[in-house]
Amino acid sequence: MSDRLFGFITIGVALAYVASATQIPIGLFPDPVGPRWFPYIIGGVATLAGLVVVLRPDPEPDWPDAIAFVKIGLACVVLVAYALSLRPLGFLIPTALAAGVLSYQIEPRKLPALLTGIGLSVGLFLIFKYALGLGLVPVPKGWIG
Repeated sequence: MSDRLFGFITIGVALAYVASATQIPIGLFPDPVGPRWFPYIIGGVATLAGLVVVLRPDPEPDWPDAIAFVKIGLACVVLVAYALSLRPLGFLIPTALAAGVLSYQIEPRKLPALLTGIGLSVGLFLIFKYALGLGLVPVPKGWIG
């Protein structure tokens, strides 16, 4: 049942994608293929893939228990909060907190999770800032002066 449901959802999204591709405007100097063909091809392949899943589903999987879904939901909330807090708090603090919480979810031991969060935060900052040359702000801008 779950594969068929996924297949029907895939078909619906693919058809909506194709329908939205019909709204792509044709430029002043259209080429012979046109800008719509690539989205049409992607939508067609996705529709065919959805049909295969509907017509030939796998055996019903063993779903994880409710605790696993709660942990996945918490991880999603942590990652969204991380993305929203990067600009106001800088890189180091949100990265340390997010990495620490996610590490604790994997192995619920406080000290290793804390050290993982701090180590990843500092290590990634050094790599991104100095090895890759990204313009990261380490802490909130008001702290730097």
